[in-house]
Amino acid sequence: MPSIKFFLLTLTAAAGVFAVAALLHNDYLFFAGYVVLQFVVLATAWNILGGYCGYVNFGTAAFFAIGAYAAVALHKVAASPDRYLSGGWALLKPLFPLSVPTLVAVGGLIAGVVGLGMGYLTLRLRGVFFSIATLAMAVVFQTLITNWDFVGGSRGAYIIRPDHIVIGGFELPYVWYLFLIMLLLAVVALSLARAIERSRLGFAFASIRDDELAAEAAGVPTLRIKLIATTLSGALMGMAGAPFPYYIGYVEPSAAFGLAYAVNAIAMPMIGGTTSWSGPLIGAILLGSLQQIVTVTISSAANLLIVGVLLVMFVIIAPKGIVGVVYDRLVGSRVGS
Repeated sequence: MPSIKFFLLTLTAAAGVFAVAALLHNDYLFFAGYVVLQFVVLATAWNILGGYCGYVNFGTAAFFAIGAYAAVALHKVAASPDRYLSGGWALLKPLFPLSVPTLVAVGGLIAGVVGLGMGYLTLRLRGVFFSIATLAMAVVFQTLITNWDFVGGSRGAYIIRPDHIVIGGFELPYVWYLFLIMLLLAVVALSLARAIERSRLGFAFASIRDDELAAEAAGVPTLRIKLIATTLSGALMGMAGAPFPYYIGYVEPSAAFGLAYAVNAIAMPMIGGTTSWSGPLIGAILLGSLQQIVTVTISSAANLLIVGVLLVMFVIIAPKGIVGVVYDRLVGSRVGS
């Protein structure tokens, strides 16, 4: 019941955000807001494995790109269904073209399966060895996509989207539509993270993070729990990547597998705080908004520099992140009183 209340409260807040942005009627708010919300989902997804379980994943960009290129592949099939859907596959023709929410679900499903497979192959490794394995996985997937001509290969692929879309009788600019989808996805990700944090699954995650050997000795099925974490984390990352081709209009491997996704997905939870669902949200809003301001006022080339400087500062000064600092001060003030 508390999870349902939180979901409804978050959904109400999201509706308020969309209403305010619509009243301001500034398309840039939707372009920039989409990116910030995208990082909210990615940071929350990373935190399920990296923050709750303590397994640092450097392969965020790979899962994000899997969702993006799943959308590209299905978009290409929808453009020529008679060419690509023959034989038994012809039964799927009535389903095309797929809506963006459907592409989000498909991208999440594929990325979740990949996350399950990655976890099965790598979760017997621990610490830095697991992190290196996830980085190697990202390199492997980037190589495969670069050499897959169906989705454009190294040349990239263009996605032609309409300027407007009609929903429930209302005509919306397409970027508003994408913003709304990412806003709802952020609500789902945050609600899921909070539900996990307060559940038996969350306690199992925490036991693995604190002392995995002790958790195994106490009877916690650690491998199964970690596989759940990699699947959920990968699925959310893939869902965040699925609308990306429609947002940017052109996708190439260097963009979809960009370093910014891996760095931001790690930095935002660490700056916000990794032990709570609110940490990735705070970090994503803070860093995401700052990067959008820097992009407009200075240059997008300075974004990663700013993230790196802030990450080093917080690791040294506040290793528990913003949420950890606030919590420690509240506890300290209560003890002092």
